[in-house]
Amino acid sequence: MVILTGLDVVPFIHKKNYLAQKGLEMKVLLIKDVYKLGRAGDIKKVANGYGRNYLIPQGLAIPATDSSSKVAEAIAKKATERRAALNVELKSVADVLAKLELYFPVKAGETGKLYGSVSAQAIADRVKAEKGIELERGQLVTEPIRNVGDYMIPVNLTLDLVPEIRVIIHREGEVFVPAVEEEYVEIEEIEDETSDTETTVE
Repeated sequence: MVILTGLDVVPFIHKKNYLAQKGLEMKVLLIKDVYKLGRAGDIKKVANGYGRNYLIPQGLAIPATDSSSKVAEAIAKKATERRAALNVELKSVADVLAKLELYFPVKAGETGKLYGSVSAQAIADRVKAEKGIELERGQLVTEPIRNVGDYMIPVNLTLDLVPEIRVIIHREGEVFVPAVEEEYVEIEEIEDETSDTETTVE
């Protein structure tokens, strides 16, 4: 018989048990930063299935107990130090990603719906190919893109560093021209015409 302690990983529970416990909540102590949930050392109340089937098995959290507060303080202190070091280390990477524009020529119907999709993995692969920066697909906060358009995709480097990559999905054979640039060109042309007119008057 296996006896689980507070630091053991709780295995996936049986499907029937999960269905029976669906809707129940549990408290977990985060041992790693979790995007949009909290920082390492935080004690959070989450759905029972989310805690037992994802956070705990992935090594992101442990079940919280009445005596977790001291452990939480130690985890939070160590995580804060590590996060600060990572923020400094990854600042240059964040700056590169924030200026990055990726173009994906795709096959799409008249309504703009893609014949397929552009996945987070495809975006991560393109980032590596163009900038040599290796990202895990889980760091890109996006669902598969299924329509042409201009998208800003957050990249979760740390909780404090979440740069956004501009991803432009356009039909094959078409050149994407942002509306802002078109307006700029028009204004520039008007200014040139005005300058010419003033020169002629003089």
